[in-house]
Amino acid sequence: METEVIVVGAGPTGLMLAAELTLAGVPVVVLEKERTRNPQSRAGGLQPRTAEVLDLRGLLDPLLDRAVPRGEFGGHFAGLPVELDCRPWRTRHPYPVSVPQARLEDFLEQRLIGRGVPVLRGHEVSAIEQDADGVTAGDVRGRYLVACDGGHSTVRKLLAVPFPGTAGRMSAVVADITLAARSASVPTGSEHFSRYITSAGGYFSILHPIEGELYRMIFGRLAGGAPGREVPVAADEIREALRAVYGPGTELGELRAASRFGDAVRQVERYREGRVFFAGDAAHIHLPIGGQGVNLGIQDAVNLGWKLAAAIHGWAPDGLLDSYHAERHPVAARVLHLTRAQGVLLNPGRDEDVAALRDVVTDLLRTPDANRLVSGMMSGLDIEYPGVGPRMIDLDLTTADGQVRTSRLLHSGRGVLLSCDGKPRSIDAWADRVDHVTAETDEDIDAVLIRPDGYIAWSAAGSQPLEAALTRWFG
Repeated sequence: METEVIVVGAGPTGLMLAAELTLAGVPVVVLEKERTRNPQSRAGGLQPRTAEVLDLRGLLDPLLDRAVPRGEFGGHFAGLPVELDCRPWRTRHPYPVSVPQARLEDFLEQRLIGRGVPVLRGHEVSAIEQDADGVTAGDVRGRYLVACDGGHSTVRKLLAVPFPGTAGRMSAVVADITLAARSASVPTGSEHFSRYITSAGGYFSILHPIEGELYRMIFGRLAGGAPGREVPVAADEIREALRAVYGPGTELGELRAASRFGDAVRQVERYREGRVFFAGDAAHIHLPIGGQGVNLGIQDAVNLGWKLAAAIHGWAPDGLLDSYHAERHPVAARVLHLTRAQGVLLNPGRDEDVAALRDVVTDLLRTPDANRLVSGMMSGLDIEYPGVGPRMIDLDLTTADGQVRTSRLLHSGRGVLLSCDGKPRSIDAWADRVDHVTAETDEDIDAVLIRPDGYIAWSAAGSQPLEAALTRWFG
């Protein structure tokens, strides 16, 4: 089988990348070693920037039909009892969106299948060969390959790509369960994440309702050894933790799915190895807290997708593909730094020194400036790439065709030159890659060039000529 891009891994990152390539008219094949999707909730929500990115492609509204109803609670940092307020970042989606990972994957996969994209399950990659013209993965040949196959990436191992970092120091369990009986200490409704964290009987636990009778439980021992990650999670293990933390009046009903995780922190040194790229957990792993993994992976996909498409269609300027590493590697490195800090501050053992630090950080987060800083980092709303402006705010615009939001202009996956000052601008040489929209808005804006991933590549208020920016990003 021949294609243009081989995507290995049918998680959120791989499926979103395949969707981006398909939108750009690039043939793609998705290879997934598992025959069926993991039904476990795993990542339970989307950060505000992830919601914005999905909105840029018209994917958010239909996905919201699969969301789990929840109150309007801000995000959290290290489980501290302060809501992170993303409203100062001028987003239409200031609260995390509760969509279990399995539902997100199913939504994206069904859209791909509906568009004729092959998603080949039960297809494990056992060998990879590169040459000057392309990449071969088993019986599939493409011009490029993107490894989106998770923290234990087969592609990364086959290519002997180093994955430096630190090994995990703790092991915990995450499980989807129902309860046959529950004590008064078991939460029953939507609350801020911090309200679900507790410890007792030698365990720490985070137990919260997902939907209906289904609960998500994260727990681990405060001291002593823990089974290795390869050891299956037994129902008796969960029963013991439930009783220890929530009392004998809490009984396990059904164990739907469970797995173990740790706090290892690793990142590949280069996101590109010849014609192979790394994205999502294949490129970086960390303590799973605050929806950071899905947030990173979706944005990796949207950053890389239009650049790969440009290379395949033959108009990518020099350095465009390499800008993927230059832009996304530092973003993930910062997230790894943040998750290390949160791992310390979570403090399930209630160490007195760390407890004092928690109190100080909690007080800081209650100040508007500190809250805005941390909410921007946790949500991804504050990201700015080198030589590129911030993300484009989703403005209300008035065009010749009526009212429209800025995000709607990017549904095609093309660049957009948005003019609000009435000045004519010729972009004939780039008309097949950039849409020119003339609009009116109440905002103080003259003209901006927006990349397909939603970041401002040029503005009339700057000193760079428009033609230089168009040439840099659109060939």
